[in-house]
Amino acid sequence: MQTIAARRHCQGHPLLGTVRGLAARCLWLALFAACLPFASAPAGAADPAVVFMAQVGRELTAAARTRSPGVLANVIQRYGDVRVIGNYSLGAYRARLAEGDREAYYAGMVRFISRYAAGEAPKYPVARVEWANQSMRAPSGITVDSKIVLTDGTEYEVRWLLGHYGGSYKVRDAMVLGFWMTPFLKKLFEDYIAQNGGNPRALMTALNR
Repeated sequence: MQTIAARRHCQGHPLLGTVRGLAARCLWLALFAACLPFASAPAGAADPAVVFMAQVGRELTAAARTRSPGVLANVIQRYGDVRVIGNYSLGAYRARLAEGDREAYYAGMVRFISRYAAGEAPKYPVARVEWANQSMRAPSGITVDSKIVLTDGTEYEVRWLLGHYGGSYKVRDAMVLGFWMTPFLKKLFEDYIAQNGGNPRALMTALNR
């Protein structure tokens, strides 16, 4: 029942009507990838970023099985680079969001992503996920590659971008079909704000519905 409710709620969410075509597909795929069941790290893998992603995957697996947006939101809050994603996604309107509204905005963004992902992911059963043995350095962080294979044989290459914080990491982005998630999230948010008088508080309110 939680999955049905989450799906119905997300389908009627005011933000979703602003995304069409390729943007909608890529945004969905990236959000969908965020709650797929994941395999463990390759045997003997010593790369700390790969080991980190395997841990994230195990927790996402458990969360996805509950089909609870709230449980997924807790994992996203713990392992996602929420502030970096949230600030980037405000785009040109970042400076207009009052400091006192930011925590509510970040929480709303996580709430939106987790509800949407929880509603969509069960439609696409996963056969297996394969991890690369080594991470790679990128201009904006560290990447870890994975291949997701559905039970119907469809394969998706997903590249995860991590931020390095002390002795650990945060998930900053996911690339599916050659497209990163955050630019689509940014367009979605900017368009919604523009359609609501240029006031980012309107977005914050919508995200927390």
